[in-house]
Amino acid sequence: MTWVSIAIIAIGGGLTGSVIVLATSGSPPLPSSGHLAARPSEPRPAPLRLLSVSPADGARDVDGTGVITVTFSRPLPASAPLPAVSPAIAGGWRLAGDTAVFTPETGFTAGTHVTISVPTADGGPGSKSVPTADGGPGSKSVPSGDSTPRSGYESSFTTAAYSTLRLQELLARLGYLPMSWHPALGATIAEDSPAAQLAAAYTAPPGTFSWQRGYPRALYEFWKAGADNLLDRGAIMGFEADHGMTLSGTANPRVWAALLRAAAAGKVNGHGYSYAIASQGSPERLTIWHNGRLEFSSLANTGISSAPTPVGTFPVYLKMPFQVMQGTNPDGSHYADPVQWVSYFTGGSAVHYIPRGSYGSPQSLGCVELPYSAAEHAYPIMPYGTLVTVTP
Repeated sequence: MTWVSIAIIAIGGGLTGSVIVLATSGSPPLPSSGHLAARPSEPRPAPLRLLSVSPADGARDVDGTGVITVTFSRPLPASAPLPAVSPAIAGGWRLAGDTAVFTPETGFTAGTHVTISVPTADGGPGSKSVPTADGGPGSKSVPSGDSTPRSGYESSFTTAAYSTLRLQELLARLGYLPMSWHPALGATIAEDSPAAQLAAAYTAPPGTFSWQRGYPRALYEFWKAGADNLLDRGAIMGFEADHGMTLSGTANPRVWAALLRAAAAGKVNGHGYSYAIASQGSPERLTIWHNGRLEFSSLANTGISSAPTPVGTFPVYLKMPFQVMQGTNPDGSHYADPVQWVSYFTGGSAVHYIPRGSYGSPQSLGCVELPYSAAEHAYPIMPYGTLVTVTP
């Protein structure tokens, strides 16, 4: 079939003019809608993929004051939800190119299990095992155009324990060790800044310990910078007693929280540092050094052979100005003796007053016995945490 197209050319605004008839064969032309032909559709952006989360999933011993970084395959759309951090702490997310960075105001405390939840919008089931573009762990395809979090990827890490060295620095600065600590030049921190204090708890600033002079050499042998030791245990117990805490002798979370508060407030030890030696030589004596000087020395009684005083070094853990001390004698009989100025240092062994006809020889059932005036003098200069060494 032949189709005819007629074109009328108007000249001068009228209908007069030439008529041109065009004959064509084939299919009729498509009707025109009066619009231009549609442009080719623009290519959709590549799927948004999660490339990495830092700290890495399963990481341990992480500094709780550090940033959290989530990296995507391209910049995160403005409509997309940000990752979430649990447990929630003060801080904020910042977008920088293809990364989202969370900066905490202070940080997570030691031993915290932290989870980062990265929401996606692919409508599929949630998963913790997400392939990357290169086949490795840690990525998730996220189609653009939908910000509703329906599934996602979770990554978690655990913060480190606080620094033992920093614990010792704080105890020394607060007067609970027989030494002082001074930060290295340029290493000072803002004591009243919780963020600075927490950062230092994870990474101890450099500095120098300086011993107070006047203590016997035996005390020095218990010390080891950066490692747990007997001086630490006694100092922690003294700190716990001063702050109304149960005595544990270990730097648990409650102790650390109180230490950081005390450091920020400048709340130092008000009773000084003491060390005692109960010598089982002849004659037996109890000697106490307080604040770096020999403060006390008295004849004393220690345990008889069938109930000896334990040998070693122990911190004072319980104090009572008066007590009726009860127990069993070596012959099986019961005793109930009123005693005064009692400072327990291990088990049922304590420094205390009890009336005796003499002092300076083994007479007790494991305690260190003193005359009344001596015991009254010794009691206040043997605060909680005082290390008591009983020699063989």
